[in-house]
Amino acid sequence: MSAPSIDRPTTAPGAPRARLGANAPGPLGGVLRGARRVAEALASPLVPADYLDLLDPMRAGADLRGRIVEVRPETADAVTVVIRPGRGWLGHVPGQYIRIGIDIEGVRHWRAYSLTHRADGSPAAGIPAGCIAITTKAIPDGKVSTHLVRATAPGTLVMLDQATGEFTLPTPAPAKVLFLTAGSGITPVMGMLRNHLGELEDVAHLHCAPTAADVIFGDELRSHAAQGRLALTLNLDDEHGVLHLERLDSLVPDWRERETWLCGPTGLLDAAEAHWEAAGVADRLHTERFRPTVVEPGEGGTVTFLRSGRDVEADGSTPILDAGEDAGVLMPSGCRMGICFGCVVTMRSGAIRDLRTGEVTVVEDDATLPVQTCVNAVAGSCEIEL
Repeated sequence: MSAPSIDRPTTAPGAPRARLGANAPGPLGGVLRGARRVAEALASPLVPADYLDLLDPMRAGADLRGRIVEVRPETADAVTVVIRPGRGWLGHVPGQYIRIGIDIEGVRHWRAYSLTHRADGSPAAGIPAGCIAITTKAIPDGKVSTHLVRATAPGTLVMLDQATGEFTLPTPAPAKVLFLTAGSGITPVMGMLRNHLGELEDVAHLHCAPTAADVIFGDELRSHAAQGRLALTLNLDDEHGVLHLERLDSLVPDWRERETWLCGPTGLLDAAEAHWEAAGVADRLHTERFRPTVVEPGEGGTVTFLRSGRDVEADGSTPILDAGEDAGVLMPSGCRMGICFGCVVTMRSGAIRDLRTGEVTVVEDDATLPVQTCVNAVAGSCEIEL
């Protein structure tokens, strides 16, 4: 969603002129903003590479970043965010996702989003050549998704991870495919369709949404269906009720014969896995989960800051950095200046979970471990040397 235009009043004769500053529009504003960042950096303990990052944050060899070039509405609650990545971007396989780090009120938050652009870098669906794209829907209490949909503007600099994930089509592609999606779960499948639809012989797509207006990429899907490129079925809650998988026999009668890629809410994933298992075709179901169904014991818990003498309760999705700051603990971090690993501290004991991979790391008493607090959460309890 691009920023609204503003009618700017002309300056009355004799009225004082506004001072130019870092908020000035156009190239001058960019120069002033860059100068301000450099001036601020001179008062901070940085290494030479950090100064280069301030001058050219998307340079080759820097931590991977991207600059948002467009925020395009898809529905009332969903947008496509178009990003021009830095020169370290390595590309992706359709269906994969990336993690994006965005600063909100001075705190960096990381979330995973599926990629929807052409993998070969060519323009498609209005996405410029050389850009990448994600699509997100604002969800209740979703801090990052709501910020991206409602408040993010072109020009914003974000941190990026390289693409990852195994929710992809094999080579060669199966002869008969079913895509089963719900809500924003359509995003990895749209990435596959934009890249592979011409290679797929027989595609059925069943998508669930609350209403017709909530169907993300609705016009594009209906266009493919009208051209006979896929068989599209929309299950709209306000017209058809919530999808019950027993209806698959009438909606997609040959679903048992198709390789199925499924992405959507956890409840649908759980129900589908049981349904495919009962039908004896569990090996034909491929699912994408950004949040595991089963979490190892000890998700969330107590972080003890040894020097501060503070015990802080945190859930399993909150980075230790955020939990400490919210409790008033002085946490080291270079994230606000775009400097990674400034938040690394020593963990004396306990367990943490890497929010990027879900991997749990346990440190026994009398051992130590450097911990990057911006991407790890407590998994039961842990003691931090702060």
